[in-house]
Amino acid sequence: MSSNSSRNIILVGPMGSGKTSVGRRLACILNRDFFDSDFEIVARTGVSINHIFDVEGEKGFRKREIQILSDLCEIKHIVIATGGGIVVNPQNRKILKQGNFVIYLSSTVEQLLKYTMNSKSRPLLEQSYDRGRTINNLLLKREFLYQTVADVVIDTTDKKLYAIVSEIIKVIPI
Repeated sequence: MSSNSSRNIILVGPMGSGKTSVGRRLACILNRDFFDSDFEIVARTGVSINHIFDVEGEKGFRKREIQILSDLCEIKHIVIATGGGIVVNPQNRKILKQGNFVIYLSSTVEQLLKYTMNSKSRPLLEQSYDRGRTINNLLLKREFLYQTVADVVIDTTDKKLYAIVSEIIKVIPI
């Protein structure tokens, strides 16, 4: 395995858990480049994630996600925020565990609902009549997978950004 300083720090967790905000701030503090896998998919395709879901379905999106994650992990010494469903694919779980330091940002259903309430860019929620139930069901399906890939779990419930980042700084191998 490569030295700790060249390991990527990858944030996983459900939508609304703060992966992008935390990742951006963490990268800034650690003087690393930051990438968001969903943003990279949009940048590469030139269309929104909603559009990809509409045209290619979730299966097509997940295929693109594997490629992006694989490409990003070729870069060293970066911070990556992933999409909430990145862990559903076994190939992604394998990529995540290959020499990266993976942090699972966990949160309560209530907090996730609060942070995704007004979102219009989350396809799995856009199609839902009961966002709370949808988030709960996604968590039930994915919790074990997040735990499986994580080197450390950070609970973000009711915590400010600086508190989450400072908790992460204490546990990452620098």
